[in-house]
Order: sequence, then C-alpha cells, then structure tokens
Amino acid sequence: MNPDEVLGRGLSFPLRIGITGLAESAGVAKVEESIRVILSTQYGERVMRPRFGANLRSLLFAPNTSATAGLAAFYVSDALTRWEPRIEVLDVLVTNDLAGAKLVIDVRYRLTATAQEHQLVLPFPLESAG
Repeated sequence: MNPDEVLGRGLSFPLRIGITGLAESAGVAKVEESIRVILSTQYGERVMRPRFGANLRSLLFAPNTSATAGLAAFYVSDALTRWEPRIEVLDVLVTNDLAGAKLVIDVRYRLTATAQEHQLVLPFPLESAG
C-alpha cells in the first residue's frame, strides 16, 4: 500500500500555486503541515471546534524560563495526541534559546500507518527575553 494514500493527500497549507493550479501535498509532508496547523492554532480560533489547537500563543509574552518550556511541551504533546490521529507522539523536547528570545520545539513522532519515526523542529518566538 502506498503511504501517501494512507497518510492523505490534499491542498498544501499554506495555500500556494503550483504548475497545474493549487499545489497539493501528500504523505509525510501532509502530516507535517497538519502538525504545523495544530500548533499554530489558538483555542477559540475555529468556531465549531473551540478546543482545536495547541494554545501556544498564550505563552507569547511569558518569560523565557524552564517553566514556560515545560508548559509549551505539555501543550504540544496534548494537542498532537488529541488532534493528529496519524501519529504517535514519542517525545516533545522544548529548549530555551535565550539569545534569540525563543523556544525551540522538537517533536519526535511515529507514523501509525508505517511505523516510521520522524522529527520536526519548530521555533516559537517569545516577546519577552526575561
């Protein structure tokens, strides 16, 4: 069985124009797009699904401390476990980048359909450096 068929195919996000019209993504790329959408969505943003998302933006003005990193790790793990059934979250490691006033979110996950392990690293900027 083709992993792209199992993992899904659809319009890429963010939307962009490809050679034949709107660009599509499939397979692992589609899953990673979904992860990014979940993590960038704030609670209440989707009218019919008010608990969809990871609520990370609530940490935007939080101090860049280990407590903030721990809360971010909880938000990420909880949201991905709840909203992305194509993966099993293996580990979420959030580190503080004090020089860049940001958190670095490192998500390790396994695709449930193929048992392949993947990693996605995302920066999360904070407005306060303290």
